[in-house]
Amino acid sequence: METFRELYNRLVRASLKNSLNEEIEDIKDNAKYNPRHLECLLHPERHAAVMHIGECAQCRSEPSDCQAACLFSAIKRDENGNVIIDSTSCAGCRECIEACKHKLLTERKDLIPVIEAINKKEAPVYAMIAPAFNGQFSTEVTAGKLRAAFKKLGFFGMVEVALFADILTLKEALEFDNSIHNDKDFMLTSCCCPIWVAMIKRIYNQLIPHMPPSVSPMVACGRAIKKIRPEAVTVFVGPCIAKKAEAREPDIRDAVDYVLTFEEVKDLFDMTGIDPAGLEEDLRDHSSAAGRVYARTGGVSKAVEDTLNRISPNRKIPISCAQADGAKACKQMLKEITEGKIKANFIEGMGCVGGCVGGPKAIIPCSEGTVHVNEYASLATFKTPIDNPYVVDVLEELGFNTADDLLNRDNIFTRRFE
Repeated sequence: METFRELYNRLVRASLKNSLNEEIEDIKDNAKYNPRHLECLLHPERHAAVMHIGECAQCRSEPSDCQAACLFSAIKRDENGNVIIDSTSCAGCRECIEACKHKLLTERKDLIPVIEAINKKEAPVYAMIAPAFNGQFSTEVTAGKLRAAFKKLGFFGMVEVALFADILTLKEALEFDNSIHNDKDFMLTSCCCPIWVAMIKRIYNQLIPHMPPSVSPMVACGRAIKKIRPEAVTVFVGPCIAKKAEAREPDIRDAVDYVLTFEEVKDLFDMTGIDPAGLEEDLRDHSSAAGRVYARTGGVSKAVEDTLNRISPNRKIPISCAQADGAKACKQMLKEITEGKIKANFIEGMGCVGGCVGGPKAIIPCSEGTVHVNEYASLATFKTPIDNPYVVDVLEELGFNTADDLLNRDNIFTRRFE
């Protein structure tokens, strides 16, 4: 019987040849497959960000490590002792995957539906690349070469999400300037990490009033593309499993159709023989240093601090930042906030140690990713969104003409936390 990985590779190759349906029939005729594996790969939208791909025969009599590791109580067991993952509770924190001794848990795979969407040619398919991309596919792969590689695969284009991190940075700096007026006020950044946001919403929901009503840069990018081209298919690409869960949340699921990890995209490059490093430059997007540093711990804080200091350099209450690095640290920091032990007034949480560059599906080590992110930020022409004319251009194209428009509670960059 084929393993999950073998079946995945087989179906991806068939999709690339435009012969998926024939391959599925052949698989079924030979009966050398696990029907659940086929269902998970063909219909990922029906499953949580983490999928159970085997029988838990070996661990029924043992303590449930995956269940104990889950930060959001999303794992239960059926009458046969097999894992059931609640898609409404799973935040994609990956703790259960790491805890499973028998490798029966894996992240949801969205690659086959993405290839099918490209093959149909019914709508333009956009790749939205996370700020953590730099250095992931080799040090020679620039944003321009990566864009050329996606176009070679059949994508209509590639957009750097860092440009929308710029916009969210500006929005959160404005929110801070409007809402922090004394030593007791504080703000929890809401625009970046889905693990951090999920912890606040589900475990420490008494802190929700301190969250600015902002979507993530991923959602902002997807919504902007769909506002300009409503028929577009949007595909986020990054190192994160949790983004697969975020994209399915009811109030923001209009923004992103599919989420691929860097590993899934590397599979695609390998199977098609595309080497992005050898392609021509296709330069289009223009993000500031602020948007580019979102990919590492402390990046959001630095971006908002630098932007706030440009907006309001003489504030009586200056910004004071604190960061939580990793899911356990996030939970501890939120607990300490409720106990009054944190004195900072802008608090950032990253569910992965090191930030997005430390994500479970990053290709290179976190330390290397951090270096590349910082280098990419240093090359930016503009330091903050305030200095970046392309931010103004995008906002005007989307109908934003004033700061008040950006702070309006009913725009595409706003989210209501409950």
